[in-house]
Amino acid sequence: MSCRVVSLVPSSTETLLALGVDVVACTRFCEQPDRRHVGGTKNPDVTAIVALAPDLVVLDREENRREDHDALVAAGLTVFVSDVTSVDEGVAVVGELAAVAGVPAPVLDGPALLDPPMRATAFVPIWRRPWMSISASTYGGSLLRRLGIGLVGADSDDPYPTLELAEVAAHQPDVVLVPSEPYDFGSHHLDELASSLPAARIVRVDGQDLFWWGIRTPDAFRRLADALSSI
Repeated sequence: MSCRVVSLVPSSTETLLALGVDVVACTRFCEQPDRRHVGGTKNPDVTAIVALAPDLVVLDREENRREDHDALVAAGLTVFVSDVTSVDEGVAVVGELAAVAGVPAPVLDGPALLDPPMRATAFVPIWRRPWMSISASTYGGSLLRRLGIGLVGADSDDPYPTLELAEVAAHQPDVVLVPSEPYDFGSHHLDELASSLPAARIVRVDGQDLFWWGIRTPDAFRRLADALSSI
């Protein structure tokens, strides 16, 4: 019998579907319009999930809330929680999801360059008001490191540090990598970045390739490598 899964993690939803798993519901952020939605990552409809009686509910330590995890467990559901903060973990979680869902795991060729020379320093804005970025302790930071890109704020204790643009400018980044998500940066935001960081080149990148891990990791690495090849 096929394992019926509710996934509350966009990266996992994409991965599970690619593995052929029966994903009976997901969040509205998973970009699966043909699947039933059970709220968002931070506010799932626990009652609706319990009513679906899935064999497995997939969560992520960062994406989802502990109280929702506890409510699902208290309702007697089996829960899998991922915790991905690096490229290696992004590749490994594919096998973990396959194992808990009871399907064969594919062999993924992870990014080969483990420690390439640093060729540029980047500021990666992920939010505005305040400006926020990523540190080296995130999946996105790990992926960029594999591409030879260091980060402004790489050593921050906060995975998502808040930085004023004047502070960023003091680090003299070579490039500003503007992802397509989680924030919808418009042309006026790019103008603000260009004005505050005139020496930095501004490059738009695919936010899903930078932040969604799992089945897409190897191909996302190659796409980002191509997009950043001129840096």
